[in-house]
Amino acid sequence: MRVQDAGIRFRRNRLSRRNFKDLLSTQKRRTRPGEFWALRHVSFEVGPGEAIGVVGRNGQGKSTLLKLVAEVVLPDEGAVRITGGVAPLIEITGGFVDDLTVRDNVYLTAGLHGMTRPEIDAAFDDIIDFAEIGDFLDTPYKHLSSGMRVRIAFAVISSLDEPILLVDEVLAVGDRRFKDKCYTRIEQLLESGRTLFFVSHSEKELLRFCTRGLYLDKGALVLDAPIQEVVDRYNSDYNSKP
Repeated sequence: MRVQDAGIRFRRNRLSRRNFKDLLSTQKRRTRPGEFWALRHVSFEVGPGEAIGVVGRNGQGKSTLLKLVAEVVLPDEGAVRITGGVAPLIEITGGFVDDLTVRDNVYLTAGLHGMTRPEIDAAFDDIIDFAEIGDFLDTPYKHLSSGMRVRIAFAVISSLDEPILLVDEVLAVGDRRFKDKCYTRIEQLLESGRTLFFVSHSEKELLRFCTRGLYLDKGALVLDAPIQEVVDRYNSDYNSKP
């Protein structure tokens, strides 16, 4: 995959009537009133099977970068070229419907990510066994705890036969034993040749899974290097700031 000079622009607040008039008179501005660049001039390439740790403080563009790779958002400038599909574990509520049962949500979410009904049928028991949620198959999703939601989301997404896996902090929720189980699954996926984008504030986890790091600061890619070098630079910058 290749990200070339990509930028994503968001709006902070709704436009007031006055700002709307300003907007009409400033069509040529690169940044319009009330807008900001969540990512700007970001470029990198990733080969098959690489494990990338995305590092940075909160609000610096890490989650936005993963959504860009997942094609949840499209760049306002630059280009993103993805070869193959993406399995995104970005938001635990993504794709799940509160009033549907766990069983129905498994079929719905897996189907939305491209699995056919026979493929879901074949994988269903493994998904439920991994999530350890068999007693709640006919329970509405809205009644699950946050930890149970993570279990079912990770079980579904990690069962997708996609070459790229995105994991964004969601495993911070849940018990230690299940988290270790998820980490073992991630290692198995890496051994099978999957590409990983992993967002975490845990240095231990970043060094466990990743060989390369991308350090984002204020929406800019300030360092693309081996993961230890990226973690050291991030720690140095973090400790030097008030």
